Amino acid sequence: MSKVPVLVTGGAGYIGSHAVLALKDAGWPVAVIDNLETGFRFAVPDDVPFYEGNIDDEALLARIFAEQGTQAIMHFAGSIIVPESVENPLKYYHNNTARSRSLIAAAVAGGVRHFIFSSTAATYGIPEVSPVTEDSPKSPINPYGMSKLMTEIMLADTAKAHPLNYCALRYFNVAGADPQARTGQSTAGATHLIKVAVEAALGKRSHVAVFGTDFDTPDGTGVRDYIHVSDLAAAHVLALEALIEDAGRSLTMNCGYGQGFSVLEVLNAVDRVTNRQIERRLEGRRAGDPDSLISDNRRIKATLPWVPKYDNLDTIVTHALAWERRLSEIRGEG
Repeated sequence: MSKVPVLVTGGAGYIGSHAVLALKDAGWPVAVIDNLETGFRFAVPDDVPFYEGNIDDEALLARIFAEQGTQAIMHFAGSIIVPESVENPLKYYHNNTARSRSLIAAAVAGGVRHFIFSSTAATYGIPEVSPVTEDSPKSPINPYGMSKLMTEIMLADTAKAHPLNYCALRYFNVAGADPQARTGQSTAGATHLIKVAVEAALGKRSHVAVFGTDFDTPDGTGVRDYIHVSDLAAAHVLALEALIEDAGRSLTMNCGYGQGFSVLEVLNAVDRVTNRQIERRLEGRRAGDPDSLISDNRRIKATLPWVPKYDNLDTIVTHALAWERRLSEIRGEG
């Protein structure tokens, strides 16, 4: 298969930077656009062309497409904090939906044929049944989920009208870091449980809040499907290959392992890996948190030759911890 030039939006961010490494490791020509509002320049390898800017700057995109010969886009740029989306919905509809519309328009104008979109399980809202299939009702309960669903709809409509095919990958709970500690979750004040827990284990936080102990789960805490970010990045590369192989089809697939762990099970894993006890503070539920959110991943397994390498909770924690230590070195902390 010819490895076409790929533009990664948000390639200086958490998941985007792992996709850049996965593409680069597999020999794809790759370039990055990121406005560095939440991304980090150090997360992009020095030999990857980097453009600082916004994805709704259509003149900049046209220049990138011309300079790089872009034929595919992996779109990660956007805002991802659910409570913030409730407080500031217009930010999310601007950043995630309106800017994505501009990016899709630029792709059509520039003759870009393939588009991989970073979507989310938040498009399902609070599912009535778990594991969740791709055909489950889409009823987001926050602007974050809705902003992503709107982009999926735009892509579906655009693919019908123009020679562009797409893959929307709906992520469950992304965690871990590059096994070689080349990149990881670097955001200050991040809300991801495993990130928060390893920060607490290293003394960067005093405790971990456990939101809700009365869920309908074995131990009363919320159950989630945690997927290693490098397995997720690998799925993106395989999805791109699938789009190129069959330009007439588009895909929508869940990205998860199909198994769940509770909040307390995750914290116990961090205790195991670090050989120390994190302080847990039990707090009330957050609005809109489902009891359990686990992916039905049969479609991605049937569609792509995707075989996860890191589907082990202790492995995910170990890689997250190694990155957290590396991040302290990069920032000169202690």
